[in-house]
Amino acid sequence: MADSSGQAVGRDELATLKLLALDGAMDEPTKVSCADLAGRLDASNQTASRRLQRLEDAGFLDRDMQGDGQQVHITSAGERRLQSEYADYRRIFESDASVHLQGLVTSGMGEGRHYITLPGYMKQFIERLDYEPFAGTLNLELTEDSVRKRARLGALEPVTIEGWEDDERTYGPAYCYPVSVESGDGEYEPAHVIAPERTHHGEEKVELIAPEKLRDVLELEDGDEVTVHVSE
Repeated sequence: MADSSGQAVGRDELATLKLLALDGAMDEPTKVSCADLAGRLDASNQTASRRLQRLEDAGFLDRDMQGDGQQVHITSAGERRLQSEYADYRRIFESDASVHLQGLVTSGMGEGRHYITLPGYMKQFIERLDYEPFAGTLNLELTEDSVRKRARLGALEPVTIEGWEDDERTYGPAYCYPVSVESGDGEYEPAHVIAPERTHHGEEKVELIAPEKLRDVLELEDGDEVTVHVSE
């Protein structure tokens, strides 16, 4: 397994990351010595040191070397990786593998309207989602807690919209997760979180599609809080 930086991160490194998280390193810098860590991992000092180095190289861990040891702090990327692991275990042991995300309504740049109406996508939406989406998306900016939870979507099975091409360019695939959308004025379904493989948005943004304009049916304005219940 390799993270987005290309650094190899295997199960041994993830076990080390989990142990550091249990020690509180996800909340604040935590002091650790290689000797103590090695004993708890049943490994040599050199092995423990290599695992910490690999986690740092992968961007999952910040380290501050000190004279009597080191302080480590799990980064947001490391936390997302642990959230993904957590989602996998939930899928194994729990029948309800749903994810609940909260965010604030925000205005988009109009890209959603353009891409959704392209025939190569629209035909698949109708066939695979059983509805024709409104020509536009509802954009949400996730809360900090929901940005972390978003990694759990990886444990759910999406509806895949295949990539396609025309005479001018190639269009990438997208993944749709069925949701219900809850606001102060009620709850709406069917709808889907749409996650294009290629996107300019960061992890803090999600887009929703539905048969109707969600802003109108739920009477939403920028800044309104919305909860998205994602399930298989």
